[in-house]
Amino acid sequence: MTQPIDFFWFIPTSGDGAYLGSSDLNRAPSYDYLSQVAVAVDRLGYTGVLLPTGAGCEESFVMAAALAPVTRRLKFLVAIRPGVASPAYYARLSSTLDRVSNGRLLLNIVVGGNPAELKGDGVFLPHDQRYGHAEEFFDVFEDLLATGSANLDGEHIKAIGATLGYPPVQSPRPPLYFGGSSDAGIDFAAGRVDKYLTWGEPPAQVAEKIDRVRAAAREEGREVSFGIRLHFIVRETEEEAWAAADRLISKLDDETIAAAAKHFNKESDSVGQKRMFALHQGSRDRLEVSPNLWAGVGLVRAGAGTALVGSPESVAARLREYQEIGIDTVIGSGYPHLEESYRVAELLFPALGIERGEQAGGFLNEFGQKRVFAGGSHGGNLRAAS
Repeated sequence: MTQPIDFFWFIPTSGDGAYLGSSDLNRAPSYDYLSQVAVAVDRLGYTGVLLPTGAGCEESFVMAAALAPVTRRLKFLVAIRPGVASPAYYARLSSTLDRVSNGRLLLNIVVGGNPAELKGDGVFLPHDQRYGHAEEFFDVFEDLLATGSANLDGEHIKAIGATLGYPPVQSPRPPLYFGGSSDAGIDFAAGRVDKYLTWGEPPAQVAEKIDRVRAAAREEGREVSFGIRLHFIVRETEEEAWAAADRLISKLDDETIAAAAKHFNKESDSVGQKRMFALHQGSRDRLEVSPNLWAGVGLVRAGAGTALVGSPESVAARLREYQEIGIDTVIGSGYPHLEESYRVAELLFPALGIERGEQAGGFLNEFGQKRVFAGGSHGGNLRAAS
């Protein structure tokens, strides 16, 4: 029997909303709201959460440290961007956060992105050279976490007598996750990371990418596991799900789509972003790019731009197709993230064989009597008909 997929969720640290490309029903990324999402996800049985990085996001390490005390089991996949700070400083951040969270830290390596934003962070290297820099960065970073000391006189990184005072809980270090579709990115993944992440492309394209990464890792004498980043629109019926997808972009105008397309094609040097854009080409004409795989999110959202849309049975079937080609982890999201975390857990988790945490089983056992919800009145619930 296939092991149930490992299911993560997303913490929307740049804000949340009910409509893409619109200012209606938006939510600011306040700590109060983000902690609501984290607490819900923790209770619902998700494995962990992804916290992104970027100029428009709340800082990922700080936010993870703030959310760790209000959660119990949740793991934190925190973005780490080489070049924004030294490897010694990131080693201290990572070691401390791993101890504060009692070993719940995972690290998501983000090498690429928008060159203009990277310049604002002090990173001026062209695309492929950023991976050479990242190799040296993680040589120092990993030595510090594993042994407490590091030295390197590299082309990009120089660390003389670097030390780390306290080790992380996880030995030799927290697991490293990474997503990158370029040749340089795949070479980096093959020699360095524990889990390779892909955005939600059609299964045949994902399979081709997995084969490339697996072969490259094998040449390095390593094995890599695989995850996928997807949005979800799950409803009780297919019709309801597709209506919700249409509603999500119902206030998105053509001018906003055109501006996003210009940004994706002219400002980003990400190969993965180009692959995402190729699925829809900035057009609403055909957004279902594979059965139940909808590219509407990518009309305006940078990065992961596809959603699985449908009933629990059809979405579970699509996820099993990804599992068959090697995917063992999903990082999901939905708009708004609080409500959709409940929908995915309540509707999709049972179809995937995932236990639903504290929400499993419905009402508390009322002395062995099965009950049905009666609206929450003072009279309590009703005994179910036998």
